[in-house]
Amino acid sequence: MMRFRTADAAFARRVIELGVPSLWLTLVLLRELTCPPIAEDSVVPRVETCLSFVLGTAYLLAGVRRGPVRELRQVRAVARATQQVLLRPLPPRIEGLTFAARQLSASRGAEVGGDLYEALATPHGVRVVIGDVRGHGLGAIGAVAAVLGSFREAAHDEEALDGVLRRLDRAHQRHLVEVTGLRGPVADTAGAGDAAGASDAEGAADAAEKAEEFVTVLLLEIGADDGVSALNCGHPWPYRLSPGAGAVPLAADVPLPPLGSLPLPARLVPQRFGQLLPGEALFLHTDGATDARDGAGRFFGLEEVLTAAAKCVPLSPAAVVRHVHSALLRHTRGRVTDDVALLVVRNDRSPVPAQSGDDGGLRLRI
Repeated sequence: MMRFRTADAAFARRVIELGVPSLWLTLVLLRELTCPPIAEDSVVPRVETCLSFVLGTAYLLAGVRRGPVRELRQVRAVARATQQVLLRPLPPRIEGLTFAARQLSASRGAEVGGDLYEALATPHGVRVVIGDVRGHGLGAIGAVAAVLGSFREAAHDEEALDGVLRRLDRAHQRHLVEVTGLRGPVADTAGAGDAAGASDAEGAADAAEKAEEFVTVLLLEIGADDGVSALNCGHPWPYRLSPGAGAVPLAADVPLPPLGSLPLPARLVPQRFGQLLPGEALFLHTDGATDARDGAGRFFGLEEVLTAAAKCVPLSPAAVVRHVHSALLRHTRGRVTDDVALLVVRNDRSPVPAQSGDDGGLRLRI
């Protein structure tokens, strides 16, 4: 009932906004057509008539414009609310780690796009995901919602990182079934040697090709001992930033195929990257940053920009994100052609003296 009353009130307001000036202009025109001609030496009536016509026209145009402007404000408010729920801001600190992130949509006027990221404190360590849905802008939001929603549950439930990745893969397959309208069971790729499961996964890959929607995903886990491990499905590897030193890409094996393109292998082994030392940071990004070009077709020099940003001591995650974001906009002159997501995590856990039995080094605790 309240909804109908609101709609009726809006309709009545529009009728008044458009009807009153329309009636005013009609009366002015009737007066000009029916009244006797104005004497040549009478200027005041002519000015009065012209002024009335101009004011009426201005009011009418303002009334017509006011509706779309109000609707645009409502759409932007909905977009901001969607972003807060879907791609919510990261906490500045999680379990002794400092975070900063920024997202840029390639769709004009959009505040959300095809890139995703999240960081959560779990019983198994701090887990981070960053991903990129094929395509960009508003059309990729469905896949972003499916992957992020699954990660926010699986990161807490799954003890091993490979279990988290399999949950994300199944969530993406279910989303593809909804998008393409294909029916059939969603593959449980955890079953090694299961022919039926492999067949279902291949069907999901066919659905992904039909929907033209794949997802690159990078999963990171930073344990209580500051050890870093990762699983990568077609995503760019992060950079290690050392204060005063520079940026070094993490050397690792060839990534797995993106989610939705091929079934996951029966055995998933996370890559180990040693410890993230106090003061060091990891820079995660989507390929929109590395693929960005200027007017002459030159690619954005991400590693050089990161090296310059890492020379600052102490290393500030927020400053690094701002520096890269500003340099990217300057390089492309504000015309990015793909969504971009940037995320920096710095180890701020304080070192404590080594306990008995250690090798004389330092152990890190929160």
